[in-house]
Amino acid sequence: MPKGKIVKALSGFYYVQYEGGLVQCRGRGNFRQKKITPLVGDYVEFEYHNKKEGYILAIAERENQLTRPPIANVDQAIIVTSVKEPDLSLNLLDKFLVLVESKSIQPLLFFTKMDLLEEEEESNVRQKLAYYQTIGYEVEFLSTKDRELNHQLSVHLNHKVSVFAGQSGVGKTSLLNKIIPDLQLETDDISESLGRGKHTTRHVELITFEEGLIADTPGFSALDFKEIKLEVLPECFPEFVELQNQCKFRGCMHIKEPKCAVKAALDKGEILDDRYQNYLQFVEEIKNRKPRY
Repeated sequence: MPKGKIVKALSGFYYVQYEGGLVQCRGRGNFRQKKITPLVGDYVEFEYHNKKEGYILAIAERENQLTRPPIANVDQAIIVTSVKEPDLSLNLLDKFLVLVESKSIQPLLFFTKMDLLEEEEESNVRQKLAYYQTIGYEVEFLSTKDRELNHQLSVHLNHKVSVFAGQSGVGKTSLLNKIIPDLQLETDDISESLGRGKHTTRHVELITFEEGLIADTPGFSALDFKEIKLEVLPECFPEFVELQNQCKFRGCMHIKEPKCAVKAALDKGEILDDRYQNYLQFVEEIKNRKPRY
């Protein structure tokens, strides 16, 4: 029985790449009854009558998976954030980071549209974002006008399965079109009234880039923490994890507990106040979410 990897999902069809090429498949008949949904990135066993009539019979155990975007077995998540049009949002960036960290997936931060900033603006942005480098994240500042863009990115993307994720309009699709010109993916202008881009990417697909695979995924701006438990949230902030053993109480939530090392570091200016305020907001979001039945 042939084995392969789902590289594209569209309208109920799954496109499986294997040593013999690409086969268009549907899920096995009982998948729906068992509430099994194949995902891009899944390693699968399948059968086929021809290249357009195949059926996925089994899905291998996943190393990890994301719900939004729906993809499995990724090595790293490239969080794409614009510094302008739409304006930089640390709150949204931290939400993406929490969701990725909660899945134990390595995040990388790509900041786009640097060419739209005036000199003073650029200096301020770089200074603010330097904090994310100090807590261990790899950061790239990008402009699609950069001639060395492919070389700049290939260092991070080669030999990896990478998912690109970010708010609509931040330049994910433009970035992919720049580094892989044959894609010619659809882009749209920013909606001035909403301050965000229109949804232009309609499906999830793994695309070959040099020695790696990258995923273009639907843009979205609404994120939630439905799958994250409150006690897990502090573990999604690496600077908190580094200090948690110095807190007086095990399982410290770093809010009102006495002798909290995180609060002490915050008071010293060692933790970015904006990021800590985002953490407090996320705590309230999780506390106030509706129970799942």
